[in-house]
Amino acid sequence: MNSAFDSYFEKIYTDRWPAIRRALVEKNKQISRPNKFAELDSGLSQNYVMDPASQVVARALEVMPTDVVLDMCSAPGGKTLVLAEEMSFNFSNQWQLPSGELIANEMSEGRRARLMRVLNEHINREKRLFIHVKGLDGNQYGLRQPEVFDRVLADVPCSGERHLMENPSEMKLWSEKRTKNLSVRQYSLLSSAWLAVKVGGRIVYSTCSISPLENDSVVAKLLKKRKPQILRPAFLNELDFLEKTEHGYQVLPDRCGFGPMYFSVIEKT
Repeated sequence: MNSAFDSYFEKIYTDRWPAIRRALVEKNKQISRPNKFAELDSGLSQNYVMDPASQVVARALEVMPTDVVLDMCSAPGGKTLVLAEEMSFNFSNQWQLPSGELIANEMSEGRRARLMRVLNEHINREKRLFIHVKGLDGNQYGLRQPEVFDRVLADVPCSGERHLMENPSEMKLWSEKRTKNLSVRQYSLLSSAWLAVKVGGRIVYSTCSISPLENDSVVAKLLKKRKPQILRPAFLNELDFLEKTEHGYQVLPDRCGFGPMYFSVIEKT
């Protein structure tokens, strides 16, 4: 085990750290989310297994059928499926092909192939004509398509401490410098999302990290430079596993058995 890792997070979470640490190595609670598209077409996977917190992150974008939506770092595809359902099914659970678009972007070729498999297994091709899979670096969207999108989900690459604790060889590589370096990349992606979203549009920035450097600190930097508005969608008040942070929400596994997850809901003003 990496002693610097424990020392770093003990300073942040103090007496709570031992419980969080234990929870990170325990089996993550997941849900088997019913696939609404499978009710319309036979031969599709009936469910998708995912972390409950991931579902909340996608729902916090509050997409509409007319929206042009960017899922900047889409793989493996669970959040993309949630967004596709939110755009395709009305409050009466009736399907209609959205007039908007969902850009499911994933730069990694291997991860993009996994994303395509998930889409193929869960949504009939005719029902996903509005979904377009792309392979750009997320940083390109702000430059190439400024103020094009109504909604942007920036679920960015992060330290992923649960994954680290499952992989001793990767844990050895952890350092505070590494999480700081990641935060630079994360801010770059968030800045790209900011440039790509329309005025009045919404960004959800998220990670599966427990490091404040990768979470609130990244959003704080945007707040200082761009002056966005932080939103608190009303439906989130019903979820007792969410813990409010200065600029967003956190899900920690010692309280609920799933996560970790951090997200912030941001409006471009």
